[in-house]
Amino acid sequence: MAPVLVRLALRRTLRDVKYVEAVRPRHARGLVRDVYRQVERDFGMLAPPMALHSPAPDVLAAAWLMLRESLVAGGTASRADKEVVAAAVSAANSCPYCVEVHGMALGSLGDPVAAAAIQSGAAATIPDHDTRALAAWARGAGGLPAGVPAGTAAEFVGVAVAFHYLNRVVSVFLGPSPLPEAVPPAARAKAKAVLGFLLKPGAPPPPGRALDLLPAASVSGPDWAPPGGTLSDAFARAAAAIEAAGERSMPTRVRDLVRRELKAWDGEPPGLSRAWVTPVVAELPPEERLVGRVALLVAKAPYQVDAADVADWVPGDRGLVELVSWASLAAAVEFGDRLPLRA
Repeated sequence: MAPVLVRLALRRTLRDVKYVEAVRPRHARGLVRDVYRQVERDFGMLAPPMALHSPAPDVLAAAWLMLRESLVAGGTASRADKEVVAAAVSAANSCPYCVEVHGMALGSLGDPVAAAAIQSGAAATIPDHDTRALAAWARGAGGLPAGVPAGTAAEFVGVAVAFHYLNRVVSVFLGPSPLPEAVPPAARAKAKAVLGFLLKPGAPPPPGRALDLLPAASVSGPDWAPPGGTLSDAFARAAAAIEAAGERSMPTRVRDLVRRELKAWDGEPPGLSRAWVTPVVAELPPEERLVGRVALLVAKAPYQVDAADVADWVPGDRGLVELVSWASLAAAVEFGDRLPLRA
């Protein structure tokens, strides 16, 4: 399967986005068109995890800002190490789509052993000590490898926050694999090889070129990012856009409840049953409980969101993307704040 055919097939997977209708590239205008062009230029393809945000253009820009300036743009950390963080966070969040994509990317960068170990859930068997320690840190199970400079540590946290966010969004809106369902079993291995080739990064693009997609934020960036730097600016702009989206789509009481629950959460999955969410949302007015239920599921157990939760979604596609994005970032920020910045 030729690379151009894989790119076209991935574009067609936009039809498989659940619950909302992603803007097709030929219909993209304004901010959506600008983001799509940057994604295809700098990431190599229009990735469905980005395009699914398109019903909410400012949220689309925010998601791309976080991904580009943490994982894709050049910095002090190597792309291979950043892919270790992306894949390990995705494995910890049980996001098979993201594990597959970033495991393939890591393998294409010359570390197939680490990629296979992370994909199989056996990251503790990675031979290289520093890579093993980095994967454990990304899962919240230890400190960074010794000697990691502060600026590099901040880049790793940025990748972790971006993927705690993306894993939740992807779990809600996409299936378990980046390959289209139409790809027959006999062709999947070859298609994966081609996709891995496409995901192999070239020279990293310069940092900061996505900043102008969103206005400057009136608040400072996260504590883990060096003040005044591109990473701090990017995450501040993205957070401001997603916070504004949350204010449009969710009552204040719901946002306060989600933040309180995240603060008290130990990060362990609540399990397969959804019984845990009912007593939590009982404190909300009846008319806010559906929104609160979906927001809490996204934040703590996105794999539990199903069609029944969003079948009669009144705010429409934009409102659903805004809610899912806000709850996803609220959880991502909480996990990012807990990551140690040193060994």
